[in-house]
Amino acid sequence: MPVHIVDHPVAHDALVTLRDQRTGPEEFRRAARRISTVIVAEALRGVPTVAVTVQTPLEPAAGSRLAGDLVVVPVLRAGLGMVDAVLDLVPSARVGHLGLQRDEVTAIASRYYAKLPADLSGSFVVLVDPMLATGGSAVTALDLLTKAGARHVTLACIVAAPEGIALVEAARPDVHIYTPAIDRELNAHKFILPGLGDFGDRLYGTA
Repeated sequence: MPVHIVDHPVAHDALVTLRDQRTGPEEFRRAARRISTVIVAEALRGVPTVAVTVQTPLEPAAGSRLAGDLVVVPVLRAGLGMVDAVLDLVPSARVGHLGLQRDEVTAIASRYYAKLPADLSGSFVVLVDPMLATGGSAVTALDLLTKAGARHVTLACIVAAPEGIALVEAARPDVHIYTPAIDRELNAHKFILPGLGDFGDRLYGTA
């Protein structure tokens, strides 16, 4: 399974801010949007394009435009912190939502909400989930997208644990993962170490 490390200084600068326990919700949101923009820009390298010619004020110029349909699907609620970055880059993208609840004991994810755009078969789908921890939520989300007809799905996350990567690799070796950081491990409570805490709580100030 291709794991793409987004080794960009802007991403790592934002990541330090996200990790810092002193960072409040307002600054956390700004840093989340900054890092997500860099990650998603890399994740969209495989988006199909079409050659075009436009007229500049001086003469025609050859170039390319995005072709086809782009869909971004956040895993609720933390994934919402990455959606605006995708829409900044591709304002025409359609947006789906997947709500998954992880059992704190078994770490197994179950669906409590799903609303996806119609006809994903020809779409380039970007699944956004900031924390790839156990991988259970990611695999469940990928399975739901496949059942909905998606054939090309890329996973973008801000921090990943080796355990989560291994689970996605075993279940979905076709899925490309983009992340700027693979952290050390999971603790007994399935939190990523060193990680950055609960992303959703820090994003929305509910810690």
